Amino acid sequence: MRGFLASSIGVATAAVLALPLALPTPALAETAPVAPAGSTQSLPLVPLGPSATRAPGVPGMSTSAGRPETQGLTPREVKTFSLVGVIWDDATTELNGRVQVRTRSTRTATWSDWQDVETHNGDHAADPDAPERGSRPIRGATAPLWVGESDGVEVRVQAEPGAPTTRAPSRLPSGLRIELVDPGAEPPAEPDGKNTGADGDGDGKGEVVPALTMETAESSAANVPHASLGANEISALDKADSTADAIFASDGELTAAAAPYIGPRPRIVTRKGWGADEKLRESGFVYTSTVKAAFVHHSASGNNYACKEAPAVLRSLYRYHVVSNGWRDFGYNFAVDKCGTVYEGRAGGVAKAVLGAHTMGFNTNSMGVAVLGTFTSSAPPAAAVDAVARLTAWKLGLFGRDPRAKTTLTSGGGNLYPKGRNVSMNVISGHRDGFATQCPGTKLYGKLGTTRTTSAKLQGRP
Repeated sequence: MRGFLASSIGVATAAVLALPLALPTPALAETAPVAPAGSTQSLPLVPLGPSATRAPGVPGMSTSAGRPETQGLTPREVKTFSLVGVIWDDATTELNGRVQVRTRSTRTATWSDWQDVETHNGDHAADPDAPERGSRPIRGATAPLWVGESDGVEVRVQAEPGAPTTRAPSRLPSGLRIELVDPGAEPPAEPDGKNTGADGDGDGKGEVVPALTMETAESSAANVPHASLGANEISALDKADSTADAIFASDGELTAAAAPYIGPRPRIVTRKGWGADEKLRESGFVYTSTVKAAFVHHSASGNNYACKEAPAVLRSLYRYHVVSNGWRDFGYNFAVDKCGTVYEGRAGGVAKAVLGAHTMGFNTNSMGVAVLGTFTSSAPPAAAVDAVARLTAWKLGLFGRDPRAKTTLTSGGGNLYPKGRNVSMNVISGHRDGFATQCPGTKLYGKLGTTRTTSAKLQGRP
């Protein structure tokens, strides 16, 4: 049950090779249709002129002497997208300023008001020495913002003004670009096996077989035996069955006596279930030795989504993390939507100690859970808070962790603790406990005390 460090395909590939894939017989079956892939439009920002050249309602942002530097784009029509974010060349450079966008809805053909985009400045990222830091260029990035299906955009980025007599205005990072992400279509539904024979008699001949690429098989195999290869979800289990499942999956490493506090496993939608394009991420998985803590986040992508849109939000976040930010995969280990559905995040197996890129400095031996939304001033839905408690009761229980306890993590380097310092943390912590950030938002952070208590109760702890 304990993870290990591996940057190659390793065990997951072995599992794929060991398990027979349901390959179609050319004469009797056809491949299921593949959902159209998403896309990213990356547009460079340019200096903006005085207020006279701006759209109505935009304050003056002249770049003349003494004024803060401002870059952006004037209103323009673009290909359809649903999520926006701003990136820049160097991930170690901070963006000190304000980022705002407005977009045009494809449904109503009207422009939104100006919306603030939260700056990240490294808080959601891999540790400085993590494997993905050397695999591809890592860019600085704002939080992503979900805006719904849109076909027009305007953006402005204004540097923080200097104090009147003490310093000059901040400079914006080089290489500023706006990323416009289209999540692509929903994955095709699984065939029901009814009336799909070549002659329509339901005998299975000619049944459409869902496509399973090697990359998808690799990702899915990491969840065997908790779910079958190609499964769209991992089913919920009660407490007794969760313990039995963990003992079985550990090949005897766990015993009922050694692991009495494993909480009931929640239903988890797999990466295949929410439509992850496995060709985007790097192949193979990276593991750490254990899971000592869970860091709770909000995605800061806004609350303007319906629960049925959550898979599209995830596909957009995933593409933004990999294509725009340069990470090896989705940053969080799990995500939770406003209705309480739990989703598999970074590939490598939901029951394993997968190294994420969610809390710079403390990704090793931890897991990251992101609630989709922004909870700085809005209260998180009770269903989402309950789902975090259920998820942590199960996952922390697999590694013998008491959700109410403290643990010690070693900093990998960040803006709160220098590299190598041992830091005492709550087993369930907020992102801000490990990095100077507003995440997971004041309202969600205030729920963590209740989450710890509920999670421990679900584990059956006295």
